[in-house]
Amino acid sequence: MVPHLHGICCNSQQQSIAEQPDGSLTIHLKSPPVDGKANQELIILLAKNFKVPKSALGIKSGFSSRNKLVEIPMEPLT
Repeated sequence: MVPHLHGICCNSQQQSIAEQPDGSLTIHLKSPPVDGKANQELIILLAKNFKVPKSALGIKSGFSSRNKLVEIPMEPLT
């Protein structure tokens, strides 16, 4: 599964994930978008939410953008 993350908001008061009607996700992160800290927090949050290892997730595009494409494996990893 490769969900489109629309509207990554950094420096928020709390972390949250909200699914939009088009199937994309809007995510609020606490970390600032500096030195990859927000991307790192994003991977940790998605891994916890989708119950997959952090190493299984990958940002496919949008490393320095608010809109990202993230690959999330939906099959059990062995």
